[in-house]
Amino acid sequence: MENVIYPKMVMDALATVTYAGTKKNVVESGMVADTPAVAAPQKDGENWKVKVVLEFPRDTDPFLKSTVKAAEAAIKYHCGKEVEVEIETEFKSKPRPEVGEMLPGVKNIIAVSSGKGGVGKSTVSANLAIALARLGYKVGLLDTDIFGPSMPKMFNVEDEQPYAVKKDGRDLICPIEKYGVKLLSIGFFVSPNTATLWRGGMATSALKQLIADADWGELDYFILDTPPGTSDIHLTLLQTLPITGAVIVSTPQQVALADARKGIDMYRNEKVNVPILGLIENMAWFTPAELPENKYYIFGKEGCKQLAEEMQVPLLAQIPLVQSICDNGDKGTPAALTSETATGLAFINLAQSVVTVVNRRNKEKPATKIVGMHK
Repeated sequence: MENVIYPKMVMDALATVTYAGTKKNVVESGMVADTPAVAAPQKDGENWKVKVVLEFPRDTDPFLKSTVKAAEAAIKYHCGKEVEVEIETEFKSKPRPEVGEMLPGVKNIIAVSSGKGGVGKSTVSANLAIALARLGYKVGLLDTDIFGPSMPKMFNVEDEQPYAVKKDGRDLICPIEKYGVKLLSIGFFVSPNTATLWRGGMATSALKQLIADADWGELDYFILDTPPGTSDIHLTLLQTLPITGAVIVSTPQQVALADARKGIDMYRNEKVNVPILGLIENMAWFTPAELPENKYYIFGKEGCKQLAEEMQVPLLAQIPLVQSICDNGDKGTPAALTSETATGLAFINLAQSVVTVVNRRNKEKPATKIVGMHK
């Protein structure tokens, strides 16, 4: 007489399978999601069928394949090698959304870029985000500079530790909130005194986590403070997010303007096709505190204005070089927190200009498409 298979036999077989994640068997680990389903042969020539559902912590579990293979082998060994075994997998934590489905609650994604370092791009990003929040918009700010994160210091939250929240079946990082802005940076997860020695793949993987595995919620504007130049990070952003538009920051200096052209060209490339919302001329002139009416053009005069005319894009703002901007950034109290100073008012005006050009862009141009991957 053919052996009869019972669910308990299957459970006993599964009890011999060790899950490396807990170093216990899959039954003790609570991974058998339901009573195994057993179906007897309905006619000659058919075999017994067993169906088991195993629940893993997440879809990226490194022990998933080996555990499934071991479970199948154990059932065949204990219940008969002719048994047809089907093992389904479920996950306690839902998988990360696919590219194109990330950040469903975000209306506009703005990349703040510069062709070279040292032009004040991060200062502009921080103040733009705060100014937009002061205008009443819901704002998120992502520090995408994996190797030189500066936002934790600029927001005076270096000692903060983001925590995880459970939402819609996923474990998500909860951004730090300061000055009305939701903020995340790799700086929260690495030592500020240690160099980040990562290969490109590690950096881009970390960046994707900060984007897709965080609880950003509903946002009107999601500001990306990008690294200087053009790099793997920029390509990852373009392949991950439909960027509404880019803002280019430069000083009036000719060397900086030459690199700004390259930044504009990157976004205007036919394979990228991200609209340039406008240019921001930072350190446009120096005004001493004791002579507030005086302007000294240390890096050249109106270089960004001329470049904007040449490239046929708006000049969104000219931000003066004032000692207080640097001091406020170092203290974690950005200038945009008040509109009573000339610099604070300049950043509020910048935010209003960005809102205007984004609204115009959304009316006149189709939504940006994510850049496809090419081998």
